[in-house]
Amino acid sequence: MVDVLEQSLQKKPGEPLHSLRTVQDTERLKLAVTGAGTLLFDWTVSDDSIVWDGAVDQLPPQLAGNGSYGRQFLAAVDADSRRRFTELLNSRSKEQTSFEVEAELPSAMGTVWFVLLGSRIAGADGATERLVGVMRDITERKHQYNRLNYLATRDELTGHLNRNSLRAELAEAIAAAQTQERHCGFLVASIDRLAMINDSYGFDAADEVIVAVGERLARSLRGSDVIGRTAGNKFGVVLKNCTEADIGIVADRLRAVVRNDVVETRAGRVAVTSSVGAVWLPGSASSSQEAMLRAEEALERARGRGRDGFCIYHRSELREGARLRLMHVADEVVAALKDDRLVFAYQPIIDANSRKIVEYECLLRMQRLDGTIAPAGHFIPAAEQLGLARLVDRRALEMCIATLQEHPEVHLSVNVSGTTAQDSAFLLSFVDYVKQHSEVAHRLVVELTETAALHHFEENAQFVSRLREMGCRVAIDDFGAGYTSFRNLQMLRVDKVKIDGSYVAQLSSSPENQVFVRTLVDLAKNFNLKTTAEWVGSEEEAQLLQSFGVDCFQGFFFGEPLLKPKW
Repeated sequence: MVDVLEQSLQKKPGEPLHSLRTVQDTERLKLAVTGAGTLLFDWTVSDDSIVWDGAVDQLPPQLAGNGSYGRQFLAAVDADSRRRFTELLNSRSKEQTSFEVEAELPSAMGTVWFVLLGSRIAGADGATERLVGVMRDITERKHQYNRLNYLATRDELTGHLNRNSLRAELAEAIAAAQTQERHCGFLVASIDRLAMINDSYGFDAADEVIVAVGERLARSLRGSDVIGRTAGNKFGVVLKNCTEADIGIVADRLRAVVRNDVVETRAGRVAVTSSVGAVWLPGSASSSQEAMLRAEEALERARGRGRDGFCIYHRSELREGARLRLMHVADEVVAALKDDRLVFAYQPIIDANSRKIVEYECLLRMQRLDGTIAPAGHFIPAAEQLGLARLVDRRALEMCIATLQEHPEVHLSVNVSGTTAQDSAFLLSFVDYVKQHSEVAHRLVVELTETAALHHFEENAQFVSRLREMGCRVAIDDFGAGYTSFRNLQMLRVDKVKIDGSYVAQLSSSPENQVFVRTLVDLAKNFNLKTTAEWVGSEEEAQLLQSFGVDCFQGFFFGEPLLKPKW
């Protein structure tokens, strides 16, 4: 462009004015290209020369100088870019074609990246005569892409692969094993009792433990093995080309490196153990998802034996049948949620003195496609195990609120399952939904199981407090089945306890249960807590419970759960 400008300015006054306009256009183009940080190149194949123009100050040192040649360029770029340009130079196509190549070049400040876009100009015989185009520095964009790619594939805390990336690696390993008629393995290593470490040392120390365990596991693996973090306290390991015996050896090694040395944290020294579940592939699973589930299943069995355990998955027809039934029930639950086929059976709760109904407990049922009704015991355990309990509990709350709005004279109690009581996000959403319908809050009783209330005491204490502030009452269900003390109940600020039915059934013939129930009721009165006895089955039991001071009765003797009660 510089040569064109100089020739144009030397033209005589009599020459056409459009020549000057061409000069001005060329100068404007040059300024725009230079200002945009773009290089122009013209690579002539016959003499292997490359003419650069535009932002020549950005030209890498190995390409700058008085003369620039194609062979210098090819020697400087990475192997893949060199191959692409060699193909363009050797092409014999008579068509003019465009190209886009990202080239990597070394520099004193590290690797730099350029993108080259242009056209291949062919001669009459199809041989390449010139490559003409532009080149831009994309190093910063490349670095940003690499950073984003790292964040998308890596666990932020440990730097190991995240679950999705590890699953992709596992899928490749399974496919390679099937193609090559070899075997591979997948292991899940879980840090034992991480929650206890959280409670004793704090979350920062627990994070330090997770990082240290991940580093120890990674150092004990072969170069071909792959590690990733699959959950808060779990790491997954892909073992390529291994025997079933190798899996046991590796599992022992992993557990040993975790166990043998304490972890130094800023909060103190922490002794750590791990449990490992494993699956040998591809015989025991045909996909990465199935392999991960099998390894998790083995891990659960290993943890069931105590700390520092190991178990490898072996196919069991009995277990497989149970798993298939579980998946079938889960599918039923999902379909029932979608089709609004979850319904309530309402069981009355009776005042012990007046024998009048004071409220109803909403007991979930599922209406099957054939019209039959499935009890909660058929589908709730599966929903909890497969992570559907949150959806089920949310639907139950919505149904309960709708019923309270439809029947302004009715008081209802609704249950929060043990798994969702551990989910702080769900508890917040539960409170928010009740707050949106605060006009019925004073007629709503929320029931928490005793074990859930104890194990996640702080979250549930806040949950109870916020519900009571809106006018709701809170009950502890199945009281006596767990280990909650009355002091904990006082700190939770619940309104009443529901005595576990196993202590009430056949009460009249069990002196031990009579002592237990009488003591429980007396303690409840000292803490100003109302009591409801579940599973009351006869008038004799009701009179006995009334003599103990029980406030309310619930059981088939006073009313079965009905889908359509007469309100």
